[in-house]
Parts: sequence; C-alpha cells; structure tokens
Amino acid sequence: MVVARDDIKIVYNQTAEYPELLNQIENPPEKLYYAGNLDLCKTRCLALVGARKATAYGKWAAYNIAKRAAEHGITIVSGLARGVDSYAHRGALDAGGNTIAVLGCGIDICYPKENQLLMKKIAERGLIISEYPIGSSPLRHHFPLRNRIISGLSETVVIVEASLNSGSLITAEYALEQGREVFAVPGNINNIFSIGTNKLIQDGATPIVVIDDILEAFDIKKRIEPELTRDERIIFKLVKDHEEVTISFLTKLSRKPASVVSDIIANLEMKGKVQTLSGKIYIAKF
Repeated sequence: MVVARDDIKIVYNQTAEYPELLNQIENPPEKLYYAGNLDLCKTRCLALVGARKATAYGKWAAYNIAKRAAEHGITIVSGLARGVDSYAHRGALDAGGNTIAVLGCGIDICYPKENQLLMKKIAERGLIISEYPIGSSPLRHHFPLRNRIISGLSETVVIVEASLNSGSLITAEYALEQGREVFAVPGNINNIFSIGTNKLIQDGATPIVVIDDILEAFDIKKRIEPELTRDERIIFKLVKDHEEVTISFLTKLSRKPASVVSDIIANLEMKGKVQTLSGKIYIAKF
C-alpha cells in the first residue's frame, strides 16, 4: 500500500476546507478522500491530461509544459495514468513544484501499479484525492466521472495527444461546461493520437505553439530567450527536428567533430535549450 490508511483524510462538500472551485461545478463530489497537502487546491492549477499510449513527442510535451508551469508556481493536476499524465506529474516534481493526482479508485490503491514510486512522491510532496471510498477498485466507469474533478480544480486545461474516443476529450468537454479555458498541443496529422487534439483546435481550443504559450493563460511574462550562435542554432534545430538524439547522431548530420558537437550541446544545456536524458540522449526544451 503506497498511502497508509492512517494518512487518509476526508473533506466534505460545503465545508470551509472543501476546494472552492469544485463547489462551483455541476455535481461536485459530496466528499473527497485525500492524502497530502489539501491547501494546493487553493493555488492556481493547470490540468494536463492525454493519451495513455503517448508517443515520445507527447511525453516530451507533457513533461516540459508541466515543468515550465510548475517553475512559475502553477500546480499541475492530472490523473496518474500511464503516458501523458505520468509525465505531467514528473515534470512538476522535477521542477520542485506542486502536483495533484486525481484517482479513479480509492487512494489506498495504486493504478497502474507501475506508478507506485510516483504516487509515493506525490503523496509526500503534493496531493492525492479521490471521490471513491478506500478500497474502491479502478472500475471503467469511474474515470469519466473523475475527469470532471481534474478540470474542476483547474483554471485551464491542456490536452496532449488524444484519439477521437479518448477520455481526455471528456475532460475537455467538462472544462468547457465549467467555463475553463482549453488548450491543445497540435500534432502530426498521420498520428491517431493527434486527431483528437487537432480537432479541439479546429473547434476553437487554443493551440500551444511553443511551451511558454501556457504561461499566457496565467498572465505570466515569458522568459527572455538566450541568444544562440550560428552553430548553436544549427545543432538546436537538429535536436528539435529529431526529438531524441545522441552526440554521434548529431556528428553525422552536422558533419562536425564530436568534440565540437559536445561543446555546443553543453552550451545549449546551460542556456536552457537542451535537456539530457538517461543514456546520454538529448531532447530540445522550449
């Protein structure tokens, strides 16, 4: 058990401790089971959800949008599912920020099981909540209802990768009904997980063209972009265009010596344009 039963508390609707934004939605939960810092519901929150079978692009977008928002004091709300949700929570935690996980089961149950360590970190540093009693299994019909809480806690909702039958689109529907602003990450028209997000944009959702676009929803001034040298611009474009790259891969494409490419990558990291993953894999940051 990731969350001990002794650490689980209950807050009731229409009490002072109950999240104010949830009191404003249709059919708010009568009570919430929670573990962690309930005061996070009083902070400015951004919901970030998407495909469970996310692509590398979707995971990258979720992680970096969440990280950037968390760096500016925004609390990230998601559902602890595989794929986009997990990367959103990780982005917030890696930024030293706050995150809320809204579950479709009892909060004494970790679903999916592979997220036990992530759930433990959220319980310690953030907040886990559910309207379902202790011991409740993650039943299929729980999750669409759970989504109204994710959007209800948030000022703004971002959808990262979604097929046309994705539960994330249900979250977007709830968000619109609740008067929240909806953003969507555009994607490849040949990718099934981009059909839902591209359709949202077609129907009026705000596209996230660059990572910092999300800051506009919270009236946060964008950072001043560092100037890049000609060689840095060339290497950065290669990293950005190929999503995940190695030094040897960049060396072949750029026709520059490996030592030169390594120095350029180091400079791009210091300027906040490139991030190193395990295995000396590099991805672009925006």
